[in-house]
Amino acid sequence: MSRTSPNRSTYRALSALALLTLTAGAVTACGGNDPAPEHSVSHPAKPAASDPASHPAKASAPPAADRAGASKLRMITNDGHRVAFHVMRGNGRTIVLDSGGGEDSSYWNDLVPRLHADTGATVITYDRPGLGKSEVVPGPWKVESAVSDLKAGLDQLGAHRNVTLVSHSQAGEIASYFAKENPRMLSGAVLVDANLPPLFTDEEIARLVAASQPQVDAAKKEPDEPRNRQLLATAENYVPAHRAFHEVAWPDSVPATVIVSEKTPLEASPVDAQRWRDAAAMFAKSGPGRTLITAKGSSHDVPNDRPDLVLKAIEGMAATPAG
Repeated sequence: MSRTSPNRSTYRALSALALLTLTAGAVTACGGNDPAPEHSVSHPAKPAASDPASHPAKASAPPAADRAGASKLRMITNDGHRVAFHVMRGNGRTIVLDSGGGEDSSYWNDLVPRLHADTGATVITYDRPGLGKSEVVPGPWKVESAVSDLKAGLDQLGAHRNVTLVSHSQAGEIASYFAKENPRMLSGAVLVDANLPPLFTDEEIARLVAASQPQVDAAKKEPDEPRNRQLLATAENYVPAHRAFHEVAWPDSVPATVIVSEKTPLEASPVDAQRWRDAAAMFAKSGPGRTLITAKGSSHDVPNDRPDLVLKAIEGMAATPAG
């Protein structure tokens, strides 16, 4: 069940894809060192929580086949393509884990059984198109399509209320639009070193695009490789998409825990790293029910660097009563 720790070059690619090759681009442009290799930690599952105050008393029991302690694959059809959702059934609450750019649902493999055991909630992960078991969708990456896929999946899985959305990196963009359009579905969100609107000023967008161009050019040499395909799809309409994202407002009715890494994905560029931290702080201060947590010592790969911190934040938010 443990996620294989990425080696140095792979980690650069994963972080880069989360923000249009942001990390790799910044490293190249600034001449910094590679981030240190990350190490995932495997933990045994804890006994299931049984606090009656934290679980809906009349939640219907899931089918026995879905309580076997392993995620079940559900293929959801939306807008002509199929998206893979992985579901570990629990009580009436739902925790959805959304991976960053270039990552599929396996990114959360170490955390899923722990969350399920600790909370008793239904835990859902999914593969965005072109990754994991989901079908490829040609053309530029569009956050509107990503939101539509997530909404269709949750609707078809019966998760209409009391959802805690956990979003890492690029998935912060999906979370922002999803929360804006579907605030009543969410009891809260945990944004893990996530893309947040305050970062994407015109000046910062221009810096990121310029820094990433060598990686975009390199990806064009192997366009069918899944991460390259995702990178090229993201790059195709990056500027207008992120100008629009900069204007997105998070709904006041949805509480959010914002976890920002100490090193950030822009560690090699002190200016951009500070802007990343400032954007997280600005977002956290700009509305009610928001909490900022700094993952000290962590790279952008917070779920693997600081899994207990992430678990604590998710479990705390999942226990929050729905508004």
